[in-house]
Amino acid sequence: MKPSQVGSAVVPERVAVIGAGLGGLAAAVTLAAAGFKVEIFEKNSHLGGKLNRLVQDGFGFDLGPSILTLPHIFRQLFERAGRRFDDYVPLRPVLPHWRNVFEDGTVIDLDPDPERMRAELAKAGTDLDGPYQAFLEYSRRQYDLVDEGYFRHGLDTLPQFLRHYGWRIFKLDLFNTMHRAVCRRLPNPYLRDIFDFFIKYVGSSAVRAPGFMNLMPHIQFGYGLWYVDGGMHHLARGLERLLRELGVGIHTDCEVTGIDREAGRVTGVVAGGARHAADWVVCNMEVRPACERLLGSPPAALRRLDRFEPACSGLVIHLGVNRVYDLLAHHNFFYSAHQTEHFDTVFRRHELPTDPTLYVVAPSRTDPAVAPPGCDVIKVLPHIPWIDDDRPLGAADYAALRDRVLEKLERMGLTDLRRHIVVEHVWTPVDIRRMYYSDRGAIYGTVSDLWKNVAFKAPKRSPEYSNLFFVGGTVNPGGGMPMVTLSGLHAGDMIRAATGRTGGDSHG
Repeated sequence: MKPSQVGSAVVPERVAVIGAGLGGLAAAVTLAAAGFKVEIFEKNSHLGGKLNRLVQDGFGFDLGPSILTLPHIFRQLFERAGRRFDDYVPLRPVLPHWRNVFEDGTVIDLDPDPERMRAELAKAGTDLDGPYQAFLEYSRRQYDLVDEGYFRHGLDTLPQFLRHYGWRIFKLDLFNTMHRAVCRRLPNPYLRDIFDFFIKYVGSSAVRAPGFMNLMPHIQFGYGLWYVDGGMHHLARGLERLLRELGVGIHTDCEVTGIDREAGRVTGVVAGGARHAADWVVCNMEVRPACERLLGSPPAALRRLDRFEPACSGLVIHLGVNRVYDLLAHHNFFYSAHQTEHFDTVFRRHELPTDPTLYVVAPSRTDPAVAPPGCDVIKVLPHIPWIDDDRPLGAADYAALRDRVLEKLERMGLTDLRRHIVVEHVWTPVDIRRMYYSDRGAIYGTVSDLWKNVAFKAPKRSPEYSNLFFVGGTVNPGGGMPMVTLSGLHAGDMIRAATGRTGGDSHG
């Protein structure tokens, strides 16, 4: 491979990628397809980061993400390498999108079909179709505006935003919270709870996130909700196949313990006990842990990251049960009786909730192969605070929450759930931090908070080292599979531009 040239300077070719989450994999694909020599170093034994898998006694559990949105972003990534995403990662739609279960027994599905959705709205009250359609139109406008700048061009800083948007920045719903904007547009308490909890995609609080985060319903209704055949981990398998075809060096069970630096630049990584020289480093470890563990950043530098507080963590309960619960769709929410109080408990007081809203996944509705005949796989996820090492929670605290969660599900329709459990696997924030080195055990990267960071995240390019880039949920555009993939695409494009290998849009 002959290096490219800008003026008389030879452009470096070697790229070290720290971590094989989706952001790191997307950067690796983008750069390898452009002719860079790329090596990935991953401390765990699998690629895909939180796209992890457990199989036990015939039950298959996706330990991380459960749904895929914005599939065109993944297709555009594969197009960078001249491949078709659908040849590597087969998708199938999830219908209905969600089932919403309330304490009074009301059950409302979200469905992209207008006729079915009108029938579901009638369960909530009368004359709701008009406000519902108006809310979706508001959501679409917010999405379109954020997409054409922030998502499409990878904007990272306030000057970049002002240059791109100008006065149009005020079309973003910046001065409302997400919850206030929902309440102004939707007169029904069921719909308010449902649309507030779209914030689950980024592990934040609707009463603190800015109003433009209401773009998330359009992501779902405009682009669909999808499941990867065989389990979500097959997305990582498809990417691994592509990376091997592109000649990327893949090192698993090979932890990076340091980033070498010299004269204001990074010069490589220390991984598996050896030094690996690199001209560019892409770090998929979250920003604060990377600064602490790999760069040894001073306290002043770490304090500058304080506004990028972690998003929430979760108690992740995976159950194999010896019966099928007809109440469950593929995706379900069992709501708190007082959801704004739940948000306040988790995100302001940083306490375990007494009555959490529960995300419940039953993937066998779409993929029967994940469970033995007559059985079910059920994933339960209440959002809980990140780890506070000054006020640590113990195993007994998490066990008590687990019992409250299962009692709530039994009360709300999953009769005798605990009697039917034959396989159980529980992850606490401590497990999540140990496995992924995530910031204080957070699941979704950085919190989206109007008063702390206006939902923006850290920039992708290191302010200290011009050839060090960060990707993943703690940099713009944030958490969630499509967003972290975009961060990798954008970081790859920034390196390509710096070396004169300019490419197209990062968002087709």
